[in-house]
Amino acid sequence: MDWMAWTLPTALFFGAIATLLAGMALWELRSPCLERSGFLPIATTRGDRLFIGLLGSAYLHLLVVGVTDWSIWIASLLSLLWLFAVMRWG
Repeated sequence: MDWMAWTLPTALFFGAIATLLAGMALWELRSPCLERSGFLPIATTRGDRLFIGLLGSAYLHLLVVGVTDWSIWIASLLSLLWLFAVMRWG
């Protein structure tokens, strides 16, 4: 049986996602949020915006890497900017 080879970048990525989810859970327990409307066409909570932001970031990253010859760091930066924009103004 072959096991997945965890490289340091892979472990850091999944560790960051787990830390983000734990932080959001603690934030929600400490300060429950209400739905609000931003530039997204639906009313969302913080958790909704995090999910939409992470999913959009993944697709944006794959799109940039697959369609352009830009550096992976540019794709990562654009993905983080999208996540920030959705969390702040979405």
